[in-house]
Amino acid sequence: MPPEWAPHERTWMAWPGPNTTFSDEAELDASRRAWADVARAVRRFEPVTMVVGPGQSAGARALLGPDIDLVERELDDAWMRDIGPTFVTDGTRLAAVDWVFNGWGAQEWASWEHDRKIARAVAELADVPVHGSPLVNEGGGIHVDGEGTVLLTETVQLGPERNPGWTRERVEAEIHARLGTSKAVWLPRGLTADYPPHGYGTLGHIDIVAAFAGPGVIVAHTQPDPAHPDHGPCARNVEFLRTQTDAQGRPFEVVEVPAPTVVRDEDGRWTDYSYINHYVCNGGVVLCAFGDPRDEEAAAVFRRLYPDREVVLVDARTIFAGGGGIHCITQQQPAVSGDSGGE
Repeated sequence: MPPEWAPHERTWMAWPGPNTTFSDEAELDASRRAWADVARAVRRFEPVTMVVGPGQSAGARALLGPDIDLVERELDDAWMRDIGPTFVTDGTRLAAVDWVFNGWGAQEWASWEHDRKIARAVAELADVPVHGSPLVNEGGGIHVDGEGTVLLTETVQLGPERNPGWTRERVEAEIHARLGTSKAVWLPRGLTADYPPHGYGTLGHIDIVAAFAGPGVIVAHTQPDPAHPDHGPCARNVEFLRTQTDAQGRPFEVVEVPAPTVVRDEDGRWTDYSYINHYVCNGGVVLCAFGDPRDEEAAAVFRRLYPDREVVLVDARTIFAGGGGIHCITQQQPAVSGDSGGE
């Protein structure tokens, strides 16, 4: 699996439709507008294909504009990072990994009759072969540096909701076989609001906690407010990561990215607002914004990390209300065979 900053051929997304996550027309309309904002931001840098539910293309086109490709397939939800394929390559040929998807650990609010088939549908549309995996996993549960290292969280791949009976060794063997990695670095868990009873969550995805930003470089979420339950765990994550090395033996440079100042949502629940859930595309970084004083501070961090890319802030509060962020709704298709990577 190439790193996210490698050239892309395009980005895949999925359009929100009526379901439990978007429980009324107002929420659904707001979500569609938020997804469209992200799609248009990414489209500035590379082609975007949006998978939409049957009969929803006209409404999607009205919000997305004319230059985003639309394809209709049955969908349950709209988190393409998790339901779509993980693309891998040998440098000249592309293939897709189809993980088992079970609604983020068979959570009671989730449905996945159609979403479990989307990875293969996208692979077919991309005209690439599919490699099935017996591991229950999602794209938001992994992050790679393209040089042999993968970041994971224990409550995802090792959780009984996904892979009961799997040992750490068996999970690592399967991950390495599918991604071409050789070293796994495990964090113990995700952010507090990513678990019941705080709302829609993934039970600990890594892509809201820590992510690679280059070989040997990790951006890590920190929570400066000592009253927030993520304050201590995030500090321990940073301390732990600074003791680790990547697959090439390099100690990690850990770049701390503080959470927004807002620590509770409108319903009084702890937030998991995080700038780590960004998306790196051709020539750009699409970064979550929260109407917060720390938005620009985070943007400055990413401008330093990606000096040759434009950092674009997109309001992600509506997306987070549904249980994810910008990274969660995008999935990159790497460029191969001399493809220059989009437009």
